[in-house]
Amino acid sequence: MTRRNSVTKFVKNTVIGKERQLTEHGLFHSLSLVTLLAWVGLGADGLSSSCYGPEQAYKALADNLHTYYPLAIFIAGMSALTVFIISASYSQIIGAFPSGGGGYVVASRLLSPTLGVISGSALLIDYVLTITVSVASAMDAIFSMMPNSMKSKFIAEIVALLFMTVLNLRGVRESVMVLLPIFFVFLITHVFAVIYAFATHGSAVVALGSNTMSSVHDLSASVGLFGMLALLIKAYSMGAGTYTGIEAVSNGLSILREPRVRTGRRTMLLMALSLAGMVAGLLFAYLLVDVDVSQTTDGVKTLNAVLLETLTKPWPSALGTGFVFVALVSSAALLLIAAQAGFLGGPPVLASMALDRWMPNRFAALSDRYVTINGVLIMGGGALVMLLFTHGSVGLLVVLYSINVFITFSLSQLGMVRHWWQNRQTEQGWRHRIAINAIGLCLTSFILVVMVVQKFGQGGWVTILMTGALVFFAFMVRRHYEAVRGQLKRMDLILEAALIPAQPGAKDFAPNSNRTAIFLVNGFNGLGLHTLFGAIRLFGGGFKRIVFVSIGVVDAGNFKGADDLDRLRKHMQTEGQKYVDFITTRGGHAEAITAIGRDVLDEVEEILPSLTEKYPHAVFFSGQLVFEHETFITRWLHNYTAFALQRRLFLYGLPCAIVPMRVENART
Repeated sequence: MTRRNSVTKFVKNTVIGKERQLTEHGLFHSLSLVTLLAWVGLGADGLSSSCYGPEQAYKALADNLHTYYPLAIFIAGMSALTVFIISASYSQIIGAFPSGGGGYVVASRLLSPTLGVISGSALLIDYVLTITVSVASAMDAIFSMMPNSMKSKFIAEIVALLFMTVLNLRGVRESVMVLLPIFFVFLITHVFAVIYAFATHGSAVVALGSNTMSSVHDLSASVGLFGMLALLIKAYSMGAGTYTGIEAVSNGLSILREPRVRTGRRTMLLMALSLAGMVAGLLFAYLLVDVDVSQTTDGVKTLNAVLLETLTKPWPSALGTGFVFVALVSSAALLLIAAQAGFLGGPPVLASMALDRWMPNRFAALSDRYVTINGVLIMGGGALVMLLFTHGSVGLLVVLYSINVFITFSLSQLGMVRHWWQNRQTEQGWRHRIAINAIGLCLTSFILVVMVVQKFGQGGWVTILMTGALVFFAFMVRRHYEAVRGQLKRMDLILEAALIPAQPGAKDFAPNSNRTAIFLVNGFNGLGLHTLFGAIRLFGGGFKRIVFVSIGVVDAGNFKGADDLDRLRKHMQTEGQKYVDFITTRGGHAEAITAIGRDVLDEVEEILPSLTEKYPHAVFFSGQLVFEHETFITRWLHNYTAFALQRRLFLYGLPCAIVPMRVENART
């Protein structure tokens, strides 16, 4: 290993962590999340919305002349009920799709691939914006306590975003463990604040009922029943950000501990209880303490900060200030943790779309830490672009990200309604299940329509445009892959001839030289046979020995557990044996070597010493698609493993020939 490679590996191991091996004992167990850690990693996004969702709903219960804050009782009940309904509907999605994928998989399988792409694209944009708005909001909260340092806020946002990206490159479990204490500090301080508000203002509880009825009477008398409903709907929709993290569990199901369905449902229940309780509790606390909303008009102090300061005013100065400081810092930290939802949920969705050929297949690749490395990088990179574009403006970011999640919500609920209806003859209790998803569909569709109408002119058109552009890109990628697959199918016609039994005494591959040929193949297919026949033509005769090396690549599609890896290993062995049978029945001598790993080149380099020792005068061969009109897109959508392999073998002084397969008119 060169000095440069040694330094690079040292830096990489220090920052991201040492490579994990598939043979590592308990690998899947150590990488997955139990219910508690999943609640932290995936539930932080939803719980963090209590830092701004209840506030926005509460402040909406006022017009230019009057305030009707006692109506927050209705908003509290509606919000808690909505959380439980959406959570219950997503628990059913977890049961129906235990492999994960969330809104993308549901819409693709139950509605149509087109609607699935729309759902997945909306979800990806939402996850990128979730990371951005969470980081920006966290820095806003921190720097609001340091007004003289506001010029450094944008730099701090970039540093925080880069830190989160590197943290997630280390692995899911590692990133969640770091954030675990912060999550519980926030939970403890805010639950205590809500309970303390009820304990110290118990006399106000009795008056809440009469105050609420008085507000209902006054409002209905001045604007009528429909006017009152309009105000409630406005306040309810303004707090819609409260529900934006609920889908994270079903989207990130692949990272949960087995049995995943049970772990996912338990995580969903914890998320629903904590979120509904926090939102409703804070709204009631605002009413009991009678917080002064005017203190939030400068845009620096949040309503939660006003609540905490009001509650601790009778305390000793040092104790009250310390409690408020810890609670607010934990709020800012929780908002930073909420960015985890984007890093945990986004890459699996991107990987699922890549496996279905809607996105470049490299997004399904795993790093040596067994995280979807390109997915993490694209989430972090996209968030950085949005951070630079908006310059960290939370107001603009909230407008941008608030619409997309409800597109996915609505399509997921619609897909599940259709699923229960189509399977009503075989599914017991289908009426109860379809009712849950139907109610969820009505709620999420209603919120989506209201938000589009309210937010479109305020920047909502930007996120719709971004989602549309991503959908267009997905269709272009799929179109290209389909065109290439069509040409590869024509190449597979050679398999029909290969499957015809050889004539007795056939000598097609009878050795007439002392050379050994080593072929890197990926399954028994037309490309592999084309490479074989091309090598025979190139060297003008048979080889003494032909060795087929098959590397099973572990990606997001098959990295589900030890059983999946066993199936992959057996599949590669079966495919390799087909080559051996094809050669031996035609007079040649062949062997098959198989291995599995996350990267073809790394695995080849791993077995290279044993290969060169056993076959000292071997020539390596690999097939490669060659496009008639090569572009940046074709280079990005296809891996060029053959060229990289050739270069690496050349460095070891080993000959490697590439057998080209021309691809004509592949559309990009």
